[in-house]
Amino acid sequence: MKSEETTRLLPSNAQKERLKFPLGLVSPTVRPYLELIRFEKPTGTILMFWPFAWGLTMAAYREQLPLDVYAFDLVKCLFSAFIVRSSACTINDIFDRKMDAAQAERCRTRPLASGRISVFAATTYLLVQYAIGIVFFYANLRDLAFAHSLHSFMIYPLLKRCTHWPQAWLGLAMNFGLIASWVAITGSLDSKVIGAGVTSCWGWTMLYDTIYACQDIKDDIKVGVRSTAILWGAWIRPLLVGCGLMFLAFFALAGYLNNQGPAFFVASIGGLAFHLIYQYCTVDLEVPKSCGDNFIGNGRMGAIIWAGLMLDYLHSLGKF
Repeated sequence: MKSEETTRLLPSNAQKERLKFPLGLVSPTVRPYLELIRFEKPTGTILMFWPFAWGLTMAAYREQLPLDVYAFDLVKCLFSAFIVRSSACTINDIFDRKMDAAQAERCRTRPLASGRISVFAATTYLLVQYAIGIVFFYANLRDLAFAHSLHSFMIYPLLKRCTHWPQAWLGLAMNFGLIASWVAITGSLDSKVIGAGVTSCWGWTMLYDTIYACQDIKDDIKVGVRSTAILWGAWIRPLLVGCGLMFLAFFALAGYLNNQGPAFFVASIGGLAFHLIYQYCTVDLEVPKSCGDNFIGNGRMGAIIWAGLMLDYLHSLGKF
């Protein structure tokens, strides 16, 4: 009954947002649990998936991994990104429930902030996600990848309260998949390739999450949340350009060190450069919708990079 009463109190446009596919297909009792992990908003999972996929494809290219093995591993990467992102959203909302309730409509209609599920229920749900993640990662990667992600995402909500650089920490948490997938295939850690790749992805996360944070600058200042979007102020555009250039340059370096072929440099690096220019020319950092659309666009950009890597990999297998 409580969830139904809360639903009636929500503005009509918030209700429409909540009923994005597939929320309308499940009962009102189940719906808040899907919302808690942002099931209807897959961009976060997509952004976490791409470093997994990039690392996997670069490693497959180097090791001449059979295509059927690669395809199965790619599916495992997708599930890895999903379970890590789901648990990250859950713990973030547990920590931020009071601040979310005091913020703009985008945050205060979340399940915990609106009171549609309890902290106890959310914590139990989180523990189930952790159990699934630990079993899955141990069985498939046999490393500390999931433990790293738990540690990183538990700290992230606290950093927003004490430093303007939570995005810098998030850059480490979001991109551990590149290392995990590379090591799972090669069985070793190439410090040069991995170092360049992780540095590149760190710049990417700084770019898209700073733009994402621009949506809530006024509310964040009001409730005491800190971010690079607030810290950078009038310097935000040139610093975002710097993050984009870091992403581009170090990813090109990672490809060079991995002896990638022409398809990577033409499709991946060329497509990335074009998309970064497009983002810079179209995003309006003072309009929340523009920032949100840009955030979603970064998920699509990841596919461009993967396409070039995939073409190189397929060519190395003699598929064309």
